[in-house]
Amino acid sequence: MSTLFTNARLIDPEAGEKRGALLIENGRVSAVIESGELPQAAEVIDCRGKCLAPGIVDLGVKVSEPGERHKESFASAGRAAAAGGVTTIVTRPDTTPAIDTPETLEFVVRRAREDSPVRVLPMAALTKGRDGREMTEIGFLKDAGAVAFTDCDRVATDTKVFSRALSYARSLDALVMAHVQEPGLSRGAVVTSGKFASLRGLPGVSPMAERMALDRDIALLEMTGARYHADQITTARALPALERAKRNGLDITAGVSVHHLTLNELDVADYRSFFKLKPPLRSEEDRQAVGEALASGLIDILCSMHTPQDEESKRLPFEEAASGAVGLETLLPASMRLVHGGVIDLPGLFRALSLNPSKRLGLETGRLSKGAPADLVWFDPDAPFVLDRATLRSKSRNTPFDGARLEGKVLGTWIAGRSVTETA
Repeated sequence: MSTLFTNARLIDPEAGEKRGALLIENGRVSAVIESGELPQAAEVIDCRGKCLAPGIVDLGVKVSEPGERHKESFASAGRAAAAGGVTTIVTRPDTTPAIDTPETLEFVVRRAREDSPVRVLPMAALTKGRDGREMTEIGFLKDAGAVAFTDCDRVATDTKVFSRALSYARSLDALVMAHVQEPGLSRGAVVTSGKFASLRGLPGVSPMAERMALDRDIALLEMTGARYHADQITTARALPALERAKRNGLDITAGVSVHHLTLNELDVADYRSFFKLKPPLRSEEDRQAVGEALASGLIDILCSMHTPQDEESKRLPFEEAASGAVGLETLLPASMRLVHGGVIDLPGLFRALSLNPSKRLGLETGRLSKGAPADLVWFDPDAPFVLDRATLRSKSRNTPFDGARLEGKVLGTWIAGRSVTETA
């Protein structure tokens, strides 16, 4: 089976943007054609001058299986991902129970293979029960399919346990992902400290909590030499430490969620719990600094940090409401705010969305070069719409973008050259 995409704006994270055509054969990119006669193909798709880019690799997605299937299943998350141009979801282990044994991981792999239309790569817990007391069987879990290890938002307070886990992961060449918030300072906080938090009477956490946790982890990286990824860097204060660590040759990368790049602490407004995130939304100065860091490549990866919560968990007083927001379907249109705002160009955006997470996980995806897997998203970067959360395909619809004006509509998504969503 061969497919020819014609009349496309090809968004290549490695080579930049160009006009042309893309030939797909046997699930892979066979040729990139910028000029000349087009080859024959069994199927021809006219992209109508819209963008064709590598499918998004979303690092840090929560699918609530096992334990809370009513919030999100692999089937619903897969449909949402396909609708949002996400071709690979890298799932978190903060389920009930945590994914901390090969048996639980094998259940997740099997369920994802059966139910999800997109690729699913699971992460596993770094410590048993994500409690920070005892390492999981990292080697067995890696053999069972875990692509990285993380305790998600539970920060290890026992430095000795965490350092041993990093050392063991280093011996197996396993990637460790960590949440950088100093647990003592951030305990009980729901917003970033400052004038706005004081006016609202909400408990806040200083941006220094992120810097302090990152400094500790960097020191442990110097000691262990582990492969490390900070799940979210959201403050300007953490950026110099990250830059020094990279300059010193440590194997460290960092990510940020689209919500922290497109929203700020003032969006909480009248205690709107759909804007309650972990870490909390930051100041406008922090948001701008982190956006510049993404554009420069200091921050490597942009993700949705998709965290489904049901209505009962969110329709509560702000301090009591659950943290998190869904983002699989809104990741691309929300990210387009950065493009339209002149923060980053389209190839740079897809480096952060597709190429860099692929590289960090050792995947072939995220490219438009010959021989790469034909995981693709076709989208109109300028199509305006008002988001109605009732139309989202996720089981949970806790999005802060409900009623927001966005630009950028996904027109089609392909996995290994096979369409997984209806085209426009």
